[in-house]
Amino acid sequence: MSQAHTLEIESQETTDEGQMLVVNFGPQHPATHGTLRCVFYTDGERIVRAIPDLGYLHTGFEKLAEHMTYAQWMVTTDRMNYFSAICNNIGWAHAIEEFVGIEVPERAQYIRMILAELARIAEHFVFVGLLGMDVGAFTGMLWTFKEREKVYDILDACCGSRLTNTYARIGGLMRDVPTNFKDMVRNFLKTFPETLDDVINLLHKNRIFQKRLQGIGILSKEDAIAYGACGPVLRASGVEYDIRKDRPYLKYDEVEFDVPTLEEGDCYARYWQRILEIRQSLRIVEQCLQKLPDKGPIIHPDYKVGVPQKKDVYTDMESLIHHFKMVMPGHQGQVFPPKEIDFYSATEAPNGELGFYVVGSGGHIPYRVRIHPPSLKNYQLYPHLVKGALIADAVPILASLWIIAGELDR
Repeated sequence: MSQAHTLEIESQETTDEGQMLVVNFGPQHPATHGTLRCVFYTDGERIVRAIPDLGYLHTGFEKLAEHMTYAQWMVTTDRMNYFSAICNNIGWAHAIEEFVGIEVPERAQYIRMILAELARIAEHFVFVGLLGMDVGAFTGMLWTFKEREKVYDILDACCGSRLTNTYARIGGLMRDVPTNFKDMVRNFLKTFPETLDDVINLLHKNRIFQKRLQGIGILSKEDAIAYGACGPVLRASGVEYDIRKDRPYLKYDEVEFDVPTLEEGDCYARYWQRILEIRQSLRIVEQCLQKLPDKGPIIHPDYKVGVPQKKDVYTDMESLIHHFKMVMPGHQGQVFPPKEIDFYSATEAPNGELGFYVVGSGGHIPYRVRIHPPSLKNYQLYPHLVKGALIADAVPILASLWIIAGELDR
């Protein structure tokens, strides 16, 4: 067992009604969508108590930050929520930029927003497909993965990588987007809504799908706030909170979009919440395409805060010097968070509030980094939601929370 084998589980417990049976859910179970384990104490088919057992996918991301530069640690953020790695890149870069006071060029800000919202669309859409698969509707999953591949094609054209992007840089982006970037995005915006409607028609009024989700795993507004839920899970319980609106970053205060909410707070609401958010992300991407400058820098021009472009490193001596100072340990001359000064910064990732608490060391390596992962905040709801539910309902409840184990364990 994980947690140094300290999780004590009795094979049988007694209640007033009789004996309870212990059931392992995971860590190797197709419905966990990752290395998750939860121990259920059941009375017949009813779950009496659930104990999550964390740590199966512990990666040590936070400890690695104490041995890597601010720029180098960018690559580890890809491995947290790998469904939307670019959003993790942007969150980490934004945290350092916000604290140090780095102004990201306008073109880079809009490109970040376009890619972040495309990643949100892809992740939410795959969520819908996998939620359907978990309750027996297999076809929709194939359609959603096909659309995700189209988003990955765009990311691949920008940075040369589909899943783990490492495209953002502190101060901007790794490089400019390809010349056909706008056409690729517009083609996606043109074709995607039809597939979205097809999946909605497949699932939304399907009676089996409805019965498996409606009234299951209800999270009240009060409990959502008390437990610290975030993202679509929070908004599906009636709490209108979105960092893009409440604490805008990049250019989110210059585009029009709504923050949809639902009141039911059940699995069905968490499914429909993501559909509503996909539609808002489509609006944001369309506006960003219209506002995106045709030309301009894509990283901060001061190479004391931004890594020089490769073409400059190969042709300009000053850029080469700054490159060495930025990436080689022990060299000073760059702008870093001051020693023993701490700060917290957050962005609205697809799963919710993705935050970074950083303690500066005065040098090129942070003293301490602590991540606020939305999957951890939402997974703590799971024992509360499955208590009193049927064993069969444990699968759609977990699927509706959309837990990414790499982000959960860190």
